[in-house]
Amino acid sequence: MTRRAHAMRLVAPALALAVTLSACTGSGTGPERATSATTPTSATSATSAAGVASLAEQKIGPLVRSLGSRAGADLKPVRLASGLTPPTNRWFSGLVYGATAQPVFPLPLSFGLTGGGFAVGLPEVDATDKTIMGGYRPVIQIGAGADSWKITRYDEMSVTLTGSAGGTEIGTVTIARGSPFVTFRASGRRTLTTNLPFTGSGSPWSLQAGEDRYDLTGSRGVSVSGGAVTVPDGGHVTLYPEPEGGDAAALARLAASPLRSTASSYRLSGSTATTRLAYSTDDGSPTAIAALPHQQAGLATGQHCDLGSYRSVLGTMKLCRGTALSWDTKTRPATAQLDLSGLADDQRAALRTQVDADVRALKPYPADTYFGGKALYRDAQLYTLAKQVGASSSATTLKSRIVEQLTKWADPSGCGSRTSLCFYYDRSNKGMVGLTHSFGSEQFNDHHFHYGYFLYAAGVMAADDPSLVKRWKPVMTLLAADIASPTDTGTFPQRRTFDPYSSHSWASGVSPFGDGNNQESASEAVNAWVGLGVWARAAGDPQLAAEGTWMQALESDSQLAYWTNFDTDDPVYKGFGHSITPLVWGGKRDYATWFSPEPAAALAILLIPMNPASGYLGTDPKRVATNLKEAMGTRGYRQTYGDLLLLYSALQGSSQRDAAVKQVASLTSIDDSLTRSYILAYLYALKF
Repeated sequence: MTRRAHAMRLVAPALALAVTLSACTGSGTGPERATSATTPTSATSATSAAGVASLAEQKIGPLVRSLGSRAGADLKPVRLASGLTPPTNRWFSGLVYGATAQPVFPLPLSFGLTGGGFAVGLPEVDATDKTIMGGYRPVIQIGAGADSWKITRYDEMSVTLTGSAGGTEIGTVTIARGSPFVTFRASGRRTLTTNLPFTGSGSPWSLQAGEDRYDLTGSRGVSVSGGAVTVPDGGHVTLYPEPEGGDAAALARLAASPLRSTASSYRLSGSTATTRLAYSTDDGSPTAIAALPHQQAGLATGQHCDLGSYRSVLGTMKLCRGTALSWDTKTRPATAQLDLSGLADDQRAALRTQVDADVRALKPYPADTYFGGKALYRDAQLYTLAKQVGASSSATTLKSRIVEQLTKWADPSGCGSRTSLCFYYDRSNKGMVGLTHSFGSEQFNDHHFHYGYFLYAAGVMAADDPSLVKRWKPVMTLLAADIASPTDTGTFPQRRTFDPYSSHSWASGVSPFGDGNNQESASEAVNAWVGLGVWARAAGDPQLAAEGTWMQALESDSQLAYWTNFDTDDPVYKGFGHSITPLVWGGKRDYATWFSPEPAAALAILLIPMNPASGYLGTDPKRVATNLKEAMGTRGYRQTYGDLLLLYSALQGSSQRDAAVKQVASLTSIDDSLTRSYILAYLYALKF
């Protein structure tokens, strides 16, 4: 299990910059529209491949040394070559960790290691009432004579595995996100065997696997005879499935030059984030790249996507030609404060009374990184609210409480003198870990969920009191580097959890699953990048704020596209009986959660923590109503998670907001990311 028995229990418009990194939106309603703009407004020049200067190794290295390190858990990266940064939380992590390699889903293909070789196949996408399945389908099994495989190169979207036999390298296999091509390069003359025979007298050769047809191209000197493929020393072969409605001849030409590597870049201009995914081939020629539904909505002018289509668990993919895939996404402010400027006197008085009551009811902080960070986030929101409504005594109490607790967490030497409330650097697995673990955080599960709360709380408090920045900056910078380093520095991997191709994060550290990696709480992933932006602004770091803006834009867009607002007219959803998918995997999507079978939980996990920037969830008010209908059942809002459902319901419009205000006093449970006063203030802040 990656995520949890979960946390939700009773218990810049004017910013313009381009960032190059190695390695659909719509107008929403909600607090983000009601607040003043909080994205950076000063123009920033283009940055270099180093990306964010504050997260460069020359800045990060000394901070790690001052913090101190420990040997971490043995995550068993048995198929990772020495010298590579451990790739936790990746779409391909299952290939790296554990005694047995797990299948992965580069899409449109599935891929797995099988004894001495590897297997590939288009997933057979089929929907039942609660699951959209497109799992591992090893229809073409290729024997390569290897007795071991190691990942010897990877970047954000592509992976190269090297096979060996008796200690001698036999060749490499390269796969990539969005590429229909799987390429084997031979070291020495090698003969591959296949379970199905190829036909044809020359490149491309073809075979039929059920209803799907696969082609094989090769370099000079390749020969094919039935199920035997002989590749000369230094030569290569590329296997790929033909798309529906495609041009086989055009695809064969694109397959001729193998893929070498990939890289992502982005540019922020006005309210638009332009993402570019570059695919480099041996000779620099164009290749084939499959665009996912969320990318298709904003594809760049001149992007040619006429090569056919593939079915996937995320919807119909369109196959494009080019050296890169580029699309636009709407950006959204990393808002950290509700706009209460329009409060009536009686509303302000009611809020002041409720804030005082909520402060009196506060309990000691939890010691783990999830609940501890979440409680700090909650209190930082409450502190801001207390100041806004004139609850000065409560504000003083909250500031003292929050600053004292965050100062403990942000003490670089904390783990040398305490048994909790501190972070250390895990030198084995290259990342920051809280001394009190939660939900497998020592195995690198959920770091973005946890650390987003800390960054958010620290950013809110430091914006209020800039003297706190210097005190907290070393540890907060390391938390930011853990989840958002724009490059692989060797100390931290490149953007540990974030996958620019799918435009969302992966929650499991080592992904020990046959269906690939997964993510449940997409809204907490969005909150992570909002938190990153809030901290970056308080710390005076516009480059880091830009990084957060980009990831927030993509993560919120993908949440709508695959978790809460997907296009049910796409054929992939035929037979699926629900309007949300709480768990999105590489090879399937489930109407299920890790922690509860309740319909209310299935939706609530996609809403938490309903921060002031969560108005994107209300992009389509009709879909909000549809999603709520099943979640509420006959129990309404007087149930566990009813508070989150109530906040979501208000995004439909003014009448629903007014009705929600009347329901606040009768709520029977309040999530530990919220307070009753924040719920009321959020509703008051909505503008329609």
